[in-house]
Amino acid sequence: MDRQAFARCVERLQRLAAFGHELRRPHADMLRGGIYELRARHGRVNYRVLYFFHGKDIVVLAHGLTKEGEVPGVDIDRAVRRKAAFERDPESHTHEEADDGQGEKDQ
Repeated sequence: MDRQAFARCVERLQRLAAFGHELRRPHADMLRGGIYELRARHGRVNYRVLYFFHGKDIVVLAHGLTKEGEVPGVDIDRAVRRKAAFERDPESHTHEEADDGQGEKDQ
């Protein structure tokens, strides 16, 4: 992925962080099974990040892909399985950034 495509995806993630459940088309859409797609495009490439919500304010990124048409069912199924695994044991599927001892987290 080139820098501009990466920047476009980061911008969409920031928008998701700001708007959460309120983010709608053309930026995001519901697929099925509690899985949503975050949409970004750069040039002729469509980037998708599949995600779900845990509780009211937490977004969990489940899968990323590029696509031409609809999101393939196999990719949605993968995200649904990851969602189920997360829901069975959220702590083992959660990443915490290390604190450097001065109140700042490593970047």
